[in-house]
Amino acid sequence: MENSNSSIVKPKKIKLDFKDSKYATGRRKRSIAKVWIKKGNGNIHINGMKMNEYFKRPVHQIIVTRPLEITQVSSNYDVKCSVRGGGLSGQAGAIILGISKALIAHDENLKKNLKKDKLTTRDSRVVERKKYGHRKARRSFQFSKR
Repeated sequence: MENSNSSIVKPKKIKLDFKDSKYATGRRKRSIAKVWIKKGNGNIHINGMKMNEYFKRPVHQIIVTRPLEITQVSSNYDVKCSVRGGGLSGQAGAIILGISKALIAHDENLKKNLKKDKLTTRDSRVVERKKYGHRKARRSFQFSKR
Protein backbone atom coordinates (compact mmCIF):
# COMPACT_ATOMS: atom_id res chain seq x y z
CA MET A 1 0.00 0.00 0.00
CA GLU A 2 1.13 3.48 -0.81
CA ASN A 3 1.27 6.22 1.80
CA SER A 4 -1.52 8.77 1.23
CA ASN A 5 0.70 11.65 2.41
CA SER A 6 3.08 11.23 -0.53
CA SER A 7 0.86 13.41 -2.76
CA ILE A 8 1.30 16.44 -0.46
CA VAL A 9 4.24 18.55 -1.60
CA LYS A 10 5.65 21.02 0.92
CA PRO A 11 7.25 24.18 -0.50
CA LYS A 12 11.03 24.26 -0.11
CA LYS A 13 12.42 26.91 2.21
CA ILE A 14 14.82 29.31 0.53
CA LYS A 15 17.96 30.79 2.10
CA LEU A 16 18.16 34.52 1.34
CA ASP A 17 21.06 36.95 1.56
CA PHE A 18 19.91 40.19 3.18
CA LYS A 19 23.13 42.05 3.96
CA ASP A 20 22.89 45.87 3.86
CA SER A 21 19.17 45.75 4.60
CA LYS A 22 16.89 47.65 6.98
CA TYR A 23 15.16 45.79 9.82
CA ALA A 24 11.86 46.46 11.60
CA THR A 25 9.44 44.61 13.86
CA GLY A 26 5.65 44.58 13.49
CA ARG A 27 3.04 43.28 15.92
CA ARG A 28 -0.69 42.58 15.65
CA LYS A 29 -2.88 40.54 18.04
CA ARG A 30 -0.58 37.64 19.05
CA SER A 31 1.65 37.80 15.94
CA ILE A 32 5.18 39.16 15.76
CA ALA A 33 6.87 39.79 12.40
CA LYS A 34 10.57 40.48 11.89
CA VAL A 35 11.01 42.23 8.53
CA TRP A 36 14.14 42.94 6.45
CA ILE A 37 14.00 45.18 3.37
CA LYS A 38 16.65 45.83 0.73
CA LYS A 39 16.85 47.17 -2.82
CA GLY A 40 15.77 44.48 -5.26
CA ASN A 41 13.07 43.53 -7.73
CA GLY A 42 9.91 43.01 -5.68
CA ASN A 43 10.28 39.51 -4.20
CA ILE A 44 8.49 38.89 -0.90
CA HIS A 45 9.49 35.86 1.20
CA ILE A 46 7.72 34.88 4.42
CA ASN A 47 9.27 32.24 6.68
CA GLY A 48 11.48 31.09 3.80
CA MET A 49 8.58 30.66 1.35
CA LYS A 50 7.26 32.91 -1.39
CA MET A 51 4.35 35.10 -0.30
CA ASN A 52 1.74 33.38 -2.50
CA GLU A 53 2.79 29.98 -1.11
CA TYR A 54 2.50 31.14 2.51
CA PHE A 55 -0.67 33.23 2.16
CA LYS A 56 -3.02 31.24 -0.09
CA ARG A 57 -5.92 33.71 0.22
CA PRO A 58 -5.70 36.70 -2.17
CA VAL A 59 -7.01 39.02 0.59
CA HIS A 60 -3.91 38.38 2.71
CA GLN A 61 -1.62 38.82 -0.31
CA ILE A 62 -3.20 42.21 -1.08
CA ILE A 63 -2.90 43.26 2.58
CA VAL A 64 0.81 42.39 2.73
CA THR A 65 1.71 44.28 -0.46
CA ARG A 66 -0.34 47.37 0.51
CA PRO A 67 2.51 49.49 2.00
CA LEU A 68 4.67 48.86 -1.08
CA GLU A 69 1.86 49.79 -3.48
CA ILE A 70 0.84 52.93 -1.58
CA THR A 71 4.41 54.24 -1.76
CA GLN A 72 4.69 52.97 -5.39
CA VAL A 73 7.91 51.05 -4.74
CA SER A 74 6.59 47.47 -5.05
CA SER A 75 9.13 46.49 -7.72
CA ASN A 76 12.08 48.29 -6.07
CA TYR A 77 12.45 46.36 -2.80
CA ASP A 78 12.88 42.74 -1.75
CA VAL A 79 11.22 41.77 1.51
CA LYS A 80 12.17 38.91 3.81
CA CYS A 81 10.19 38.32 6.96
CA SER A 82 9.94 35.84 9.74
CA VAL A 83 6.53 35.75 11.42
CA ARG A 84 5.23 33.66 14.29
CA GLY A 85 2.22 33.42 16.57
CA GLY A 86 -1.47 34.12 16.00
CA GLY A 87 -3.48 33.37 12.89
CA LEU A 88 -2.99 34.37 9.27
CA SER A 89 -4.88 37.69 9.54
CA GLY A 90 -2.87 38.75 12.57
CA GLN A 91 0.35 37.72 10.83
CA ALA A 92 -0.57 39.73 7.72
CA GLY A 93 -1.26 42.77 9.93
CA ALA A 94 2.08 42.34 11.71
CA ILE A 95 3.90 42.12 8.37
CA ILE A 96 2.24 45.35 7.15
CA LEU A 97 3.52 47.27 10.17
CA GLY A 98 6.98 45.74 9.84
CA ILE A 99 7.23 46.60 6.12
CA SER A 100 6.01 50.16 6.77
CA LYS A 101 8.58 50.74 9.55
CA ALA A 102 11.39 49.25 7.44
CA LEU A 103 10.45 51.42 4.43
CA ILE A 104 10.54 54.52 6.64
CA ALA A 105 13.95 53.45 8.01
CA HIS A 106 15.18 53.06 4.42
CA ASP A 107 13.65 56.29 3.05
CA GLU A 108 12.21 58.95 5.39
CA ASN A 109 10.24 60.59 2.53
CA LEU A 110 7.80 57.65 2.38
CA LYS A 111 6.51 58.32 5.91
CA LYS A 112 3.94 60.93 4.80
CA ASN A 113 2.05 58.53 2.49
CA LEU A 114 2.17 55.62 4.93
CA LYS A 115 1.02 57.73 7.87
CA LYS A 116 -1.90 59.10 5.84
CA ASP A 117 -3.21 55.54 5.37
CA LYS A 118 -2.54 54.70 9.06
CA LEU A 119 0.05 52.02 8.31
CA THR A 120 2.63 53.29 10.80
CA THR A 121 0.56 52.75 13.97
CA ARG A 122 0.21 49.45 15.80
CA ASP A 123 -3.36 48.20 16.01
CA SER A 124 -3.56 47.61 19.77
CA ARG A 125 -6.86 45.68 19.75
CA VAL A 126 -6.55 42.25 21.31
CA VAL A 127 -9.06 39.60 22.39
CA GLU A 128 -10.90 40.49 25.59
CA ARG A 129 -10.48 37.95 28.37
CA LYS A 130 -13.25 35.58 29.42
CA LYS A 131 -14.98 36.57 32.68
CA TYR A 132 -15.92 34.19 35.46
CA GLY A 133 -19.61 33.23 35.39
CA HIS A 134 -19.95 34.08 31.69
CA ARG A 135 -19.88 31.93 28.58
CA LYS A 136 -17.49 34.24 26.76
CA ALA A 137 -16.04 37.69 27.48
CA ARG A 138 -19.46 39.36 27.60
CA ARG A 139 -21.96 36.66 26.66
CA SER A 140 -23.76 35.28 29.70
CA PHE A 141 -25.43 31.92 30.12
CA GLN A 142 -29.10 31.79 29.11
CA PHE A 143 -31.35 33.06 31.90
CA SER A 144 -34.36 30.95 32.85
CA LYS A 145 -37.05 32.45 35.04
CA ARG A 146 -38.72 29.10 35.77
